[in-house]
Amino acid sequence: MARCVAFLRAINVGGHVVKMEQLRALFEAMKFERVETFLASGNVVFEHAGFDGAGFDNAANSAESDLELAARIEARLLKALGYAVSTFVRTDAEIARIAGQRPFAAAAMKTAATFCVGMLGAAPAADVERRLMALQSAEDDFRVLGRELYWLGQKNQGKAVISNAVLEKALGMRTTLRGMNTMQRLAAKYPAG
Repeated sequence: MARCVAFLRAINVGGHVVKMEQLRALFEAMKFERVETFLASGNVVFEHAGFDGAGFDNAANSAESDLELAARIEARLLKALGYAVSTFVRTDAEIARIAGQRPFAAAAMKTAATFCVGMLGAAPAADVERRLMALQSAEDDFRVLGRELYWLGQKNQGKAVISNAVLEKALGMRTTLRGMNTMQRLAAKYPAG
């Protein structure tokens, strides 16, 4: 059994407020183990009995992918909360890899005010990635590595022209952003293996 993290999109914004105790209880009701929330921003750490460390495998010995697991969590949250919550699942090993990424030049990273990671459900197609890269400017730079989008901004995220909505429009898919500091803290608190 290995550890996973569910990144929930917009769990406590737009008038929707969910207490972390309620969120933990919802995940425990789905038979996940050692459920914890990390910060109050929709990061749920849990262990999934059907996960063998290399891939998802349920009790019937048929594969449950991370996308199927995310869809199951989304369905449960929709039923319990009454609104859709996009969910992105990563393993602790994937979190460690993400936290170690340095996809931008060191000099640019030193001056940046924003360094975020956007979780995606799937790696974007080449034409989608081109649309995203069309948003690049002197203030904002992007890299896509697999199912993650990295955004380096020279302005504070709250003052930037780029937002989650702008990124979703360019990508044509949902995403949820986390600061690289959050990812590094997750990797440190919940090391892989």
